[in-house]
Amino acid sequence: MDAVHPFETLHGNGDHDGVDVTSWVSVCPRGLWKVQQKLTHKGSRQTVSNSGDDASCSSSYCPRLGSLCQVRVRLKANMDKAESLVSEKRNEKLPVQPDQSVTEVTEAAAFPRCQDSVLQVPLGDWTTLRLGEGQCDVTEACVEGMRAREKCEILISPVGNGPDVSVPHPDEENLPLCATIELKSFTPGKESWEMSPGDKWQWVKSHKERGGVRFRSGDVWGAADSYSRALKLLITLHSHFRELEKKGQEQEAEELRDTNSGDKTKQLPSANEFKTIKSELYSNMSLCQLKLKQPERAKASAAKATQLELGGAKAWYRMGQACQMLNELEEAGQAFRKLLELQPESPAALKALKDIASKEKERNAQLGLRLSKMFS
Repeated sequence: MDAVHPFETLHGNGDHDGVDVTSWVSVCPRGLWKVQQKLTHKGSRQTVSNSGDDASCSSSYCPRLGSLCQVRVRLKANMDKAESLVSEKRNEKLPVQPDQSVTEVTEAAAFPRCQDSVLQVPLGDWTTLRLGEGQCDVTEACVEGMRAREKCEILISPVGNGPDVSVPHPDEENLPLCATIELKSFTPGKESWEMSPGDKWQWVKSHKERGGVRFRSGDVWGAADSYSRALKLLITLHSHFRELEKKGQEQEAEELRDTNSGDKTKQLPSANEFKTIKSELYSNMSLCQLKLKQPERAKASAAKATQLELGGAKAWYRMGQACQMLNELEEAGQAFRKLLELQPESPAALKALKDIASKEKERNAQLGLRLSKMFS
């Protein structure tokens, strides 16, 4: 018997030979979710341009980093109800929100990132998202490959069986979730390689700050996503700061400032500040990975943080915690002893070393017992 494609249940028939389905894994407050997307309505090649710019952009068919996107997300169950209502009213048309031109979209909608929702965005209403912020990873990932006035259908199902997937949103009770996403219009944006160093740095700071807010609210997956986005952008700035570090001249920082704007908030930091921020991001990422029970990744992130900043006490502590979770007691001890060099009275390091000594004593005793049995 042939396998039934999951989108056949979404449409109610099985005539879908050659269905082009794209799949990926998205990050949500409730964990990792698999997304399957199928385009259902092809849109227009919207031309977007910056007002007042004589050298306006050529046609830009899909949203890019920083684009303000007007989107609408609807659950399939709610759409079915709306369609049945239309038929009962003899095909009376449902009210449609008037079109809004791209130039009228000025800012992203403000709504909280919820712990009990996968889709995040207000359902059924037109919402403005800024691409790249990670407010709703599922929607952003769909929109970045769409054109104006296109629609797609998505199926969303949890990856794994962790505790984060056990609390469904009232509108998201049935899994997998079936929904549609529409992209009405969008403003210009830029790919990372088209952005000035100053603009990239602004995105890095924004992601770092957003990661902290998310972590404090309990959205550990979202925090890790924000720190990851910041680190990816920092990689593209590496060549600027490597050159600055080689010359070792602070005046070189002036040459690396954003010359396209007089706004001082877009100025780049020094090479030392760059290394410090990068180290803090890896250390924060390590903390998230510890919370998510990913000790190997947490150890790798903490190692990168300590390589960049030998005096980073938090990174050494997280390195020790990760090694403890991996039962690498010798390496854990080395990390905590390094922490004690930086903070001689650290109660956390002293307690951790005491626990390690106890575990090593217990392990040695068990090993001795096994050896005695072997040679008795």
